[in-house]
Amino acid sequence: MEISKKNKFVEFLKNYWIYLTVAVVILVVAITVGVLAGGQSVPTTTPNLEFSLPMNEATIVKDYSSTELQENQTLNQWEAHLSVDFASDNADVFSVLDGTVSDVSYDILNGYTVEITHAGGFVSQYASLAEEPEVAKGDQVLSGQKIGTAGNSASFESYLDNHLHFTLLLDDKAVDPNNYLDLQNK
Repeated sequence: MEISKKNKFVEFLKNYWIYLTVAVVILVVAITVGVLAGGQSVPTTTPNLEFSLPMNEATIVKDYSSTELQENQTLNQWEAHLSVDFASDNADVFSVLDGTVSDVSYDILNGYTVEITHAGGFVSQYASLAEEPEVAKGDQVLSGQKIGTAGNSASFESYLDNHLHFTLLLDDKAVDPNNYLDLQNK
């Protein structure tokens, strides 16, 4: 009497071939969709952006901090400061990049504010301006172009006197301007 030996692998394939086929198809589709959705087949470029300073001969009176709380003496509270506050005897305020003025507004907390949309997903915001800014919504501005004058219109930081409250956003999230602007000597 002869005992037949069955190949376990062949038996496995016979019993589970449908499941293996479905798994392979799903894997191929997932890889294909991932490559197309990830943009791997289309080269992309990021513009080379050179930031200028928002004020000349300025000092930083309150720096950016997302991890350490800073005291806001006006509001008598500790808070993250997702902006850089500048002060200077020359109160002129300039655009840090070429862009389009996306908003000009006034509110009691931020005072007169200009928002400029730039290439690469950047948006710059200039708050606490002294008076109605020199630009209007929709204006095209160049890097280094004067857009207003620093002042004390932001009531939430009135203890700082005349200053510029500068915020930089990348893809709608506040980022540290120190990483983009040459602030080492300020």
